[in-house]
Amino acid sequence: MATMSIGKAWEEAVAFVSRERGLLFPVALLFVALPGVILGEMTPPELTAWAASQTRTALPQIPASYALSALLAAVLIWFGSLALFALALRPGISVGEALRLSLSRLPVLMGTTFLAGAAMAAGFLALSLVGMLIAAVSQPLMVLGMSAAMVGLIAFFGVRLILLNPVVIDGQDGVVASLKRSWRLTQGHFWRLLGFVATLTLLSLIASSAAQAVFGIIGKLLAGADGARLIGGVAAAAVSTVVQVYMLVMLARLYRQVG
Repeated sequence: MATMSIGKAWEEAVAFVSRERGLLFPVALLFVALPGVILGEMTPPELTAWAASQTRTALPQIPASYALSALLAAVLIWFGSLALFALALRPGISVGEALRLSLSRLPVLMGTTFLAGAAMAAGFLALSLVGMLIAAVSQPLMVLGMSAAMVGLIAFFGVRLILLNPVVIDGQDGVVASLKRSWRLTQGHFWRLLGFVATLTLLSLIASSAAQAVFGIIGKLLAGADGARLIGGVAAAAVSTVVQVYMLVMLARLYRQVG
């Protein structure tokens, strides 16, 4: 089994981002941050209120136009992520070449995402059946156990497939072969990768929340509540994108270590 060094990946990522930031950040802002900001502005107020609610009753009706917009935003973000991995894995490649390569490999990534989602759905169904048996004994225990199990299942699949994007963009394999290879590359590295993802996710959450709060205040002073939401959201997305760029480049370096 190949060794994996988070520290080495971090050092290489810092050097690479510093050298190639003129290529990386425009792609990240255009294809990762911007779709998220636009989708956030399109989110129905009822859905926003439901997400912020502590009770989380029935999910409000989601307009078809919003569902299609969310799907388009997801595809654009996948496309941008693949382009960023192409830039990180193939030094000297131009942005145009990275975008063309990303477009050619996007169907494979979409296929792997569909299969992985189907596997997770099957896992959720199995958990639901177990939850029904537990509910016969204790309803609160069922809710707590189901929540913990679902979070664990999502974390497990997410970490074991975390190298999927670099596998897809760096090779010529199809859907199933790409899934198998990305799963194999993370074997024996689960806890190290879980700690890496948890740390950067927490960092991104703290930094983006702070940016949203600070720039939201500025936006409110300039343009009221709407300005606070828009300017705060843009600032949060920009900060989150910076963290994501470093994370993606680090994943590219980790992939090179074990691939």
